[in-house]
Amino acid sequence: MAQAAALGAALVGQGITRIECSPLTRTCQTAQAIADACGLPAPTMVDALVEIDMGDWTGAAFGTLHGPAWDAWNNRRGTARIPGGETMAEAQARIVGHIERLARDADGQVIALVSHSDMIRAGVAHVLGLSLDNLLRFDIAPASVSRAVVGDWGAKLLSLNERMC
Repeated sequence: MAQAAALGAALVGQGITRIECSPLTRTCQTAQAIADACGLPAPTMVDALVEIDMGDWTGAAFGTLHGPAWDAWNNRRGTARIPGGETMAEAQARIVGHIERLARDADGQVIALVSHSDMIRAGVAHVLGLSLDNLLRFDIAPASVSRAVVGDWGAKLLSLNERMC
């Protein structure tokens, strides 16, 4: 929680008008720390920001995952499906759809979205026109900030994986 509090402190004065987050505990805690530091209302939980559905792999340690499905997932994110879960394209459509709705409905507002690394990567890949197969070519660190501006004209990435604390 110290990292989340430090992130919140680093975001004071950045013009954030509201915060939305995945309903998972760790993102809710981070979002609340930002809200507390910035003097904002409680974050709104949004299902579109939840982590990719890991299906049969939910709860498994990464070290235990191996085999053809795991190799496909790591080498072909654009087409591979997690057994019993989502494709990266489905997850990307979820987060991008939400971001585009926000851009239409909250014109000019600075909204902090607190999500998970693969979801953030999916959003960034969309902005950059990057194939989902290339998602692992950049990092998204815990408590990092990536900034984009989105409008009816499209989107532009302003920063990637900023370490604020």
